Amino acid sequence: MFNPFTVAKRLREVGLVGLNSRNADYVLLHNQRKYYPRVDDKLLTKELALAAGLPVPDLYAVVREEHQIASLHEKLAPYPNFVVKPAHGSGGDGILVIHGRRGERYRRASGSFMTREEFQHHLSNGLSGLYSLGGQPDHLLVEYCVEFDPLFERVSYKGVPDIRIITFLGYPVMAMIRLPTRMSDGKANLHQGAIGVGIDIPSGITKRGVWGNEPVREHPDTEHSIVGLAIPRWPELLMIAARSYELSGLGYVGVDIVLDKNRGPMVLELNARPGLAIQIANGNGLRHRLDKIEALKKTGKLSADPAERIAFAQANFATT
Repeated sequence: MFNPFTVAKRLREVGLVGLNSRNADYVLLHNQRKYYPRVDDKLLTKELALAAGLPVPDLYAVVREEHQIASLHEKLAPYPNFVVKPAHGSGGDGILVIHGRRGERYRRASGSFMTREEFQHHLSNGLSGLYSLGGQPDHLLVEYCVEFDPLFERVSYKGVPDIRIITFLGYPVMAMIRLPTRMSDGKANLHQGAIGVGIDIPSGITKRGVWGNEPVREHPDTEHSIVGLAIPRWPELLMIAARSYELSGLGYVGVDIVLDKNRGPMVLELNARPGLAIQIANGNGLRHRLDKIEALKKTGKLSADPAERIAFAQANFATT
């Protein structure tokens, strides 16, 4: 028989953080509103990352006005592959990944084609704010399309995986890789059908995965195992995540990183309200890990050195 008290006790034991707790205990307390533009505007995030010496995908163009759309075709002629994203987009909405052309048609990541007119219509919708937070008029970024590391060829469907690392007061506390699927149309977005795979903080090795509400160990499209993958250049990814604390000014932040086969890790974006599915992907709750960081703060032992913060995380936050 279902017993709500038993369920509540079990959730407390695993340290699962719910939406209300995330907002009240971490986002509101540790993320000052004045710093939100640093992560809500992807163009500003890119500029801050570059100033801090952190790698980001190359920026090809910024579209701010409707009249700029028509001239974009010629401007992008040297780049067969690129990504269009709204500067204030959320949840992956409005992101358009182009993998080559055929005449005046653009090939999407899924393999389907869109006409020049459809391409322009998509950009026009983005400028109007169709994909932005709050529906406000937006501007668009056109940037380098990442070529993912060969490790992911067997566990990704026509898209680029990305790694989400949640940091608290500069300490990496939990990580996962998001793997595109046919359902997600090649996008690394869990809400659209991508797979979330938990990553062990000390080792950088994947442990378990979740697809929607279903625990999985193989990719549903490729049928290859998603468990036991060693994420390349893991120490570099942890350093990028740890340094994003000073970059953003936010205490609780999700850091999204992509791994390019030629350029290595690059900051994709930051999120002041990272989702909580990362806990399911890891089979661990965030609460106990966050409590350990809070304890450091209370005793005045928080470190200003990203390397020391990483060392603490690797010593304390293993995924079992």
